[in-house]
Amino acid sequence: MTGGETPRRPRPTDATRGPGPVGPRPRPTDATRGPRPAGPRPRPAGATPDPGPAGARPRPAGPIRSPGAVGYAQLWRADPDAWLATGAAWRGLAGPVRHRAAGLAARAGALRPGWSGAASTAAQRRLGELRASLTEVLPALVEVDQTLAEFASRVGAAKARLDAEVVRAESGSLRVDRSGTVRPDPARPVVRTGPAVVRAQAGIRDALALAGAADREAADRLAAVATAATTGWVSVPPAWRPGPGAGPAEVSRWWAGLSPAERRWLVGHEPGRVGHLDGVPVTARDQANRLLLADRREELLARRLALRRPLPAGPAEVARRARLAGVEAALRGLDGLAERLATSGAPRAYLLGLDPAGDGRAVVALGNPDRAGAVLTYVPGMTADLADAPAELGRAARVLERCAAIGPGEEAAAVLWLDYDAPDFLPEASGTRPAEAAGPALHRFQEGLRATHDGPPARQTVLGHSYGSLVVGTAARDHGLGADALVFVGSPGVGVDHAAELRMPAGQVWASTAPDDVIRLAHPPDELARRAVLAGTPLGPVLAAHDRHSERLWFGADPSAPGFGGRRFPSGRHGHTGYWDADNPALDGMARIVLGR
Repeated sequence: MTGGETPRRPRPTDATRGPGPVGPRPRPTDATRGPRPAGPRPRPAGATPDPGPAGARPRPAGPIRSPGAVGYAQLWRADPDAWLATGAAWRGLAGPVRHRAAGLAARAGALRPGWSGAASTAAQRRLGELRASLTEVLPALVEVDQTLAEFASRVGAAKARLDAEVVRAESGSLRVDRSGTVRPDPARPVVRTGPAVVRAQAGIRDALALAGAADREAADRLAAVATAATTGWVSVPPAWRPGPGAGPAEVSRWWAGLSPAERRWLVGHEPGRVGHLDGVPVTARDQANRLLLADRREELLARRLALRRPLPAGPAEVARRARLAGVEAALRGLDGLAERLATSGAPRAYLLGLDPAGDGRAVVALGNPDRAGAVLTYVPGMTADLADAPAELGRAARVLERCAAIGPGEEAAAVLWLDYDAPDFLPEASGTRPAEAAGPALHRFQEGLRATHDGPPARQTVLGHSYGSLVVGTAARDHGLGADALVFVGSPGVGVDHAAELRMPAGQVWASTAPDDVIRLAHPPDELARRAVLAGTPLGPVLAAHDRHSERLWFGADPSAPGFGGRRFPSGRHGHTGYWDADNPALDGMARIVLGR
C-alpha cells in the first residue's frame, strides 16, 4: 500500500474469508477521527500483504490455511514488517487523541471563570464526558498494536521455520514444489529418501500450523476489541486490590478474574499500580507504562528546571552541577528508550517498568516474554542507571539477534531488568548491600514471568554482568529464582563458594570471564595483602602457582573457575565490557544457553 493511503475501518472477519478489512478500528467517539495511521491497510486475518513488483500496489492474498498449495504460497508471501508498521500506526493515534483530550480540558478550564449556572454545569459535564471517551480508547490503541506485532512475530517465526525446512530438504536432494509438496529426487532410491520426505513434510506442516494458529488468535483478539468499541471500552472493577505483600501468583489470579473492560479501566485509571505489578501480563503493563511515559519525562524536566538556578560557589554548587548533569543524562536515556518504544521494527519493545527517581530505573522487554519459548532476563552491573538503559538494552538485543541466527524460527524474548539501585562508585560496589536490596525484587519479577506466561513454560535464563552477577547470585541464594539457567559474565563473585548453593538444577549454572578482564584482579583485601607479601619473597612465584586461594574473588569463589562446580563457556580477549561483541564467542555461548542448546 502506498504511503499516502490510510487504513479502512477494520472489522472482525472469519480467517477463511477472502480479502477485506480486518482488525478493529476503535471508535468510542467522533473525536478519534482526524489523523489516520499511515502504512499498509489492514486486511483480513490471514490475508498477508503481497509485496509484488517494486512500486506496485500490494495485492491481498488468500488466507493461511492448513497444509496445501494456498497455505504454503501464502506464508511465503507474508510480510511481517507490514503488520508491524500497521500496528505502530494504530499506536501512533494515541498522540492525536491525547492532544484532543488536552484541548477539551483547556477549553473547560477557560470557560469556568466567566460562566456559571445550570448551562455552565451541563457544558462542563459534557466536556468531561467527551474527554473521558477519548482517554478510554488509549489502551485499546496500544492493544491493537500489540496484537498485530505478536501476529507479525509468530508469522515471522513460521516463515523462518518454513525456510529452514525447505533449505534442509533441498540440500538433501529432495524437491519442494510450489504447493509445498515434498518429492524425492528420481535419481535417488526411494528407500533412502522416504524417511527424509516424511520429515520435511512434517516440518512444513508444523510451520503452516504455527502461522494458522497465530492467524486465528489475532482475529479473535481484534474481534474482541471491535466488540468493545460498541459495548463500551471500560467498566469499573470491584474495589478489592492485591495488597503490598501479594505474590505474583495471587496477582495473576486477581487479574484473570477481571473482565477485559475492567482491565482497561485499571490500565487507564491506575497505570502506576498496573505498570509495575508483577503477576500482571506483559501487555497490560506495557499499556499502562506507555500512558505514564510523558508524565515521567515531565518529572525529569521539572527537576532539571529546579536545578538550573546557580548557587554561591562552594560544595553546594558543585553538588548542584553534579545533580543537574545526572538529570540531563537521565533525560537522554529516557528519550533513547522512548525512541526505541516508538520503533515499528521487530522485535517490539514492551515497557514493564519506569521510575525516574534517583538515578532512574527501567524494565524493558524485546519481544513478549509471556509468549516466547525462551526468555532472557539481563541484569547489568555497576553504574547502570536510566541514562545507560538504551545501551544496556542494546546488549540484550544482541543476544536476541544471535538467538535468531542460531535457531531460526525460535520464539525468544529478552528483558533488561534495571530495577535496582546499582552502585555508582567503587566504595559502594565493594559491599553487598545493593545486591541484597535488589534480591526480593528480582525474585518477584521472575516469579511474575512464570505466573503470566501463556502456554507451556518457557525456558527462563537470568544473566548477570559484573556487579549484576552478584545481584543474580544473591537473589538465587537467598530467595530462589524462577529460572532454568543462570549465566555470569565478568563476575567478581556471586556470593557463594559453589554452584550448588544457588538452588539451580545441576549443570545449569554457567560462567565466562575474558582472559584480559580486569575483574580477574578483584581479589579479597586479605588475599591482595597476602599476595603483596609473597611477591617480596624469593619463593613468591612458586607459592603463587600453587595457591589454593587463587580462585577466590571479592565476593566469593570465581564462578568461571573449575572448582566452582558450574559450567564454563569461552570468551575472547574483549575486556570487561566486550562479551557482547559480534566476534566474541561468548555471545554465541550466551545465545545457546538461552535456547537450551
